Amino acid sequence: MSYRIPVLRIEMVRERTIASGVKQIRCAEDAWEILRTYLDGVDREHFVVMVLDTKHNVRGIHTASIGSLDASVVHPREVLKVAILGSASGIIVGHNHPSGDPTPSPEDIAVTKRLSEACRIIGIDLLDHIVVGDERFSSLKAQGYM
Repeated sequence: MSYRIPVLRIEMVRERTIASGVKQIRCAEDAWEILRTYLDGVDREHFVVMVLDTKHNVRGIHTASIGSLDASVVHPREVLKVAILGSASGIIVGHNHPSGDPTPSPEDIAVTKRLSEACRIIGIDLLDHIVVGDERFSSLKAQGYM
């Protein structure tokens, strides 16, 4: 008996580009500027990964999960998939709170800790987790959660 084994090819596809005044991430506010542009107009929670090179230049941005009005299921596997394919040295993750309040929830903190451990094992730096609100943001790194 002969079995047919699929031969797979994995590639990243550029869907579009977004305009930004920021190319290199130097602080949490730089990440927020990109994330709020990318997330402008979404009505549900989106969990996003920014792929960074060794100099923290943004190589790409990807939505890893789209949730409901107030929650998003995030698994390290989905976050790290794009980071590995994009040859990331580091990543910054972020998500929006459709309520407009960027205060991190207990679930946000738990996800950050889980992602931080997965990134440590894989060898990709998790530099920050940004929660995007209407006109402000929260940095989980700045708040000591990572």
